[in-house]
Amino acid sequence: MAVATNLPRALSVYEEIHPPLSESQVLLESDRCLECGGPSAPAPCFEACPAQVPVPQFIRAIREGRPDEAARLIFEANILGGSCARVCPVEELCEGGCVLVKEGRRAVQIGRLQRFATDVALQRQLHFFSRTQAKLQSVGVMGAGPAGLACAAELAKRGYEVVIYESRSAPGGLITSAIAPYKQLREPLPQEAAMIERLGVKFHYGLTVGRDISAEELKRRHVALFLGVGLGRDLPARLEGEGLANIWNSLEFIEAIKNGDLPKIGSTVAIIGGGNTAIDVAREAVRLGATSVIILYRRTEDQMPAFKHEVKAARKEGVHFYWLTAPLKFIGEGRVRAIECIHMKLGAPDKSGRPAPEPIPGTEFLLEVDTVIKAIGQERHSKLLEQFGIALAGGLVKVNESFQTSCESIFAGGDCINGGCTVVEAVAHGKRAAAGIDQYLSRVVEVKP
Repeated sequence: MAVATNLPRALSVYEEIHPPLSESQVLLESDRCLECGGPSAPAPCFEACPAQVPVPQFIRAIREGRPDEAARLIFEANILGGSCARVCPVEELCEGGCVLVKEGRRAVQIGRLQRFATDVALQRQLHFFSRTQAKLQSVGVMGAGPAGLACAAELAKRGYEVVIYESRSAPGGLITSAIAPYKQLREPLPQEAAMIERLGVKFHYGLTVGRDISAEELKRRHVALFLGVGLGRDLPARLEGEGLANIWNSLEFIEAIKNGDLPKIGSTVAIIGGGNTAIDVAREAVRLGATSVIILYRRTEDQMPAFKHEVKAARKEGVHFYWLTAPLKFIGEGRVRAIECIHMKLGAPDKSGRPAPEPIPGTEFLLEVDTVIKAIGQERHSKLLEQFGIALAGGLVKVNESFQTSCESIFAGGDCINGGCTVVEAVAHGKRAAAGIDQYLSRVVEVKP
């Protein structure tokens, strides 16, 4: 059984869905901002931003012809402001809170205005930040993803010596490897990392805790640690036939595209999963030339964790959804040729609080496919995290309101504490953890004789 889908015009694999605005568009768009908010009532767009970017203020600076000042305001709040301008779900955050929407009008294109200002600053290699009076204390940061980078930058600005340890060969975490290229390919993450490095932060790449350095050694080297290690590989489906060719893990699929090694996927592609990554790989499959792209999700559309605007965009591009459908096994000789599926119904709530999907006996059917992409979640770094002797819950790190773990000198943030969040939420975690580390170390110094 295959689904025929009428797709729109051919989409380029690397074509940005939100390209930069022209200078005239920037002026027109910045002029639409009503500059909401005040001392007693912050603007809704500001309150909707996890990183607390002062949106009305930076837009005013753009409108007044001061993009450098706009960029300073942005990067001061979010050191990855250029990357977030591209990958943030602005429809759910700042633009979703825009008062123009409540009046039935289009939201100000905050993300694209933020991109304009940050691009100007990065192209000019402007230096906005310097270290305060240097402190002798050294803090180690595990992971150069958004949480780790944000934490390192905030600590460096406060004067701490900061060292980042990253297992990959470059910074960025999943921004560089698992964000769909139609949102962001590489830039401007390298320039943002360079900005952090200019603050004095040291980067050590290709270093894995437990193999190249022990958790105990890290504790000896640094007075405090921040764990921003994210999540691991894609979870296996644990179904018969999973080892057949042309069955991809979602993260490997996206990384291959970003590296220029375009997968040969054929005409019919099925994606298993209901999150934003499932939407990303489905839209990439459209761009790679598939004529039938199907997402299989075991719950209903209302239960789907992917953002509503992402689902709408995928549907507009021709992606078809099979709700209440689960795979049973993969069929083929050497390579996948079909998926045996079954229809589901919703039962009593499970641990997540959502109705648990239950198979309906006798509803099995075959779905002919050329390629399958699994996007059902990522493994948790339980074994890695256990080396630090901190409390975990379900493989995730337990933290308090200051992002401090059960070990008072170790803090954590990002995906490793909540199982998956947006880039800007990870940045917010890193910022708040840096403040927590600063408070903790201030107390430690005060109690020393």
